[in-house]
Amino acid sequence: MLERENAALLNAALSDLARETIAAFNQAIRDSGITAPLYITQNDGTVAEAATAMRFPVYSFASGVTNSMRGAAYLSQLDDAMVVDVGGTTTDVGQLKQGFPRESNSVVNIGGVRTLFRMPDLLSFGLGGGSHVALEPLQVGPVSVGYRLVTDGLVFGGDQLTATDIAVAAGKLSLGDAARVTHIDGVTCRRVLDACRRMVEEAVDRVKTEAGDVPLIAVGGGAFLVPDRLDGVSQVIRVEHGDCANAVGAAIAQVSGEVDQIFRDLSRAEAIEAARGLAAERAVAAGASADTLKTIETEDMPLSYLPGNSLRVRVRMVGDVAADSR
Repeated sequence: MLERENAALLNAALSDLARETIAAFNQAIRDSGITAPLYITQNDGTVAEAATAMRFPVYSFASGVTNSMRGAAYLSQLDDAMVVDVGGTTTDVGQLKQGFPRESNSVVNIGGVRTLFRMPDLLSFGLGGGSHVALEPLQVGPVSVGYRLVTDGLVFGGDQLTATDIAVAAGKLSLGDAARVTHIDGVTCRRVLDACRRMVEEAVDRVKTEAGDVPLIAVGGGAFLVPDRLDGVSQVIRVEHGDCANAVGAAIAQVSGEVDQIFRDLSRAEAIEAARGLAAERAVAAGASADTLKTIETEDMPLSYLPGNSLRVRVRMVGDVAADSR
C-alpha cells in the first residue's frame, strides 16, 4: 500500500510540469501548422494520448530506455532478446519479451522512493562513451563528460581521457583526431576495454532470466564499447541505425489497453476471454486501430480466499495508432 501511495504522490508532484510541457508541445504543433494528434511515449514501450499523459505523467518518465528497446526490436526484427543501450554516460540493460521490455514484478526505487507500478525491469550502470578513464588504478566511469565529449575528450582537443578516446586508439572507432591518442598503447587499450566487457557481462548476467546463452542487441551511440563476444550471450547483434534506436522506438510505438481484474463465477477460459475483450475496448478507446490489435501478455491467478471461483486476470493488448485518431 505504501508503494502505491508513493506512486500517487509522485504523479501529483509531476502534474504541473506535465501540463506545462504538453501545453508547450501542443502550441509548437499548432504554430507549425500540423493537425495531427500528439502522443507521448510511456515507460512500458507504448504511447498515450496527450490528455492521458497529462493525467498520469508518472507513466511517461524514464521512457527513453524503453524507446531504445522497442527500436532495437524493430531494427533487428527480434522479439525476444537482451538489449544493451549505451549512451554517453550510462548503459541500460533490459530484456525483450514479444518485442516489449519485460516489466518489473517487484518494488521499483525512483529517486530513492519505493513505488509499485508498471516499470521496465532494467539495470543501469555508469558506462558510456564519455566515461572518465583512470589508468592507475584502473577505473572506467561512473563519472562522465557527457555532452562535453566533443570539447573535453582527447580526440577533440581536450585533456580528459574517456572511453571514446580508448576506442579510437584501439581502432574500434573513427572519430575526432586519432593522432591525439597515438601515445596510448595496445596493452592499455585492452585493459580498459576488458574492464568495459566485464561490466557489461555482469549486468547481462543479472538481468537474464534463463541459464542458457541469449542473443543481445547493442544499440546507442556508445555501442562500440560492447565487444562482439560476451559470456552468456550467443550473438551480439549490431543493427543499422542502432545509434538512433531511441528515436525509432518512439516513432513506431503502439497504443495499449490493459486489464487487471478479478472475475467470479466464470471458467478460466471465459474469464480470460472477457479480459481480452475489455483490454481491446480500452486500446481502441486510447487510439489504437482495432484491426491491428494483438495480445502481448496474459496472466491469471486463482484466488482461493474469495468465493465464486474467483480468478485474477491481467491482459495487455497493443495495436497501431489509428489513422483517423483525434
